[in-house]
Amino acid sequence: MTGGLLLGIDIGTSSSKGVLVDPQGTVLARASRPHATSTPHPGWVEHDAESVWWRDFLALARDLVAAADGDRLAGLAVSGIGPVLLPATADGNPLRQAILYGVDTRATREIEELTAELGAEEILERGGTPLSSQAVGPKWRWLARNEPAVFERAELFLMASSYLVHRLTGEYVLDHHSASQCDPMYDLRAAEWATDWAERTAPGVGLPRLAWPTEVVGTVTANAAAETGLPQGLPVTAGTVDAWAEAASVGVTDPGDTMVMYGTTMFLIQVLSDPRPHPGLWTTRGTFPATFSLAAGMATSGAITDWLRTLLGGDFARLVAGAASVPPGSRGLLLLPYFAGERTPLFDADARGMLAGLTTAHGPGELYRAALEGIAYGVRHNLEVMGSAGGVAGRLVAVGGGVQGGLWTQIVTDVSGVEQQVPEETVGAAFGDAFLAAVATGLDPDITRWNPLARTVRPDPRRTEVYDGFYARYRDLYPATADIAHFLADQQRRS
Repeated sequence: MTGGLLLGIDIGTSSSKGVLVDPQGTVLARASRPHATSTPHPGWVEHDAESVWWRDFLALARDLVAAADGDRLAGLAVSGIGPVLLPATADGNPLRQAILYGVDTRATREIEELTAELGAEEILERGGTPLSSQAVGPKWRWLARNEPAVFERAELFLMASSYLVHRLTGEYVLDHHSASQCDPMYDLRAAEWATDWAERTAPGVGLPRLAWPTEVVGTVTANAAAETGLPQGLPVTAGTVDAWAEAASVGVTDPGDTMVMYGTTMFLIQVLSDPRPHPGLWTTRGTFPATFSLAAGMATSGAITDWLRTLLGGDFARLVAGAASVPPGSRGLLLLPYFAGERTPLFDADARGMLAGLTTAHGPGELYRAALEGIAYGVRHNLEVMGSAGGVAGRLVAVGGGVQGGLWTQIVTDVSGVEQQVPEETVGAAFGDAFLAAVATGLDPDITRWNPLARTVRPDPRRTEVYDGFYARYRDLYPATADIAHFLADQQRRS
């Protein structure tokens, strides 16, 4: 195949985005749609597959097909939040709302049980990652214990991307990367389901066939074409988790490449040539065959800045301007960004946010800068753990909505002492999907031409020296207050 337009659609935590791209990587059209998460109980975070995932997809697909203006479409790839758990009937009908990734912390008991049953070292060696709120397996066991009627009817399990693929093509398939986050149900080195552990974790549930995100797994059916406006027979790839599509969008594909994604949550991915399991990180299969990933994720980042914007009133531009006028260290403020627990490297669902050093002299600028700095300290912590796991960052690439404006990326660079590259296209999971669709359909795209480098953010050694002192206290603050945070988290569950 030598021509045709590519569609990429991504289902995110708080919005969905889509792009229409030509074979040279030029974005011809964009579309987006906001949506909300459901939090029916403390620690629960859910999406409704029909009203969020499918409705968003329909709206974006129709807009983008209209923008194609009759030009031929060559391929479609989708991505979405993950790993998530959507139990479904044999024909793909959801049985409940989808249980989201590590921000949903309901399965604490089941994490402890499965770890005790299978062995922490064995889980790390076979699956690459310790069980945590990010893992799918404990959520299956939670479902069996707490919603047995739903569990007994479950024949399929879907994620955002595989749900869309199933609706579009009728194929029950999951990409290898997403499967490698279904701990303890996947064998990392063998690149296949760990069927014995899967049966212990989710007995009776059929496992999807596995494919790579760069593989075409089916085509748009007649029914899906009528509903979406997509052409019948359009090739559809396996899809993947949004962060890995985003990494592909900026060329984070070779060993040593590292992506820092500034979004609702902060996410880091480093490409590896061989697995490097570490108890404080996730080790997964990569987007492309024969690659692996070290991954890290903070439970809240952009969510904190949005919370502050709502709390303080006004808009981001005013808050950013105020924060930019405040010196490094926020005039003696230190924030722990664990507002929804923390994922890596703590794996502590009961960690809580903290703002230390407050006085009546502090205002919105200091508060907002302290939030950006606290998140930056978390990024540095994760980068250091990646290094201790044997990962070597050849280059750091910044992506996501938080890259806009430049203050946040500069603070992260100053705190970590590591420069970051910023490509032209920085909000790119959907763009990455289009790139993966181009690869899958044989267009042989060059990501360096699709998305060239726009600028490089370099650290200021003077600011880095200031931040070194604050970072040391940041690392001390969590262990010094963890017992208090755990007590408060328990009180919050009781309220």
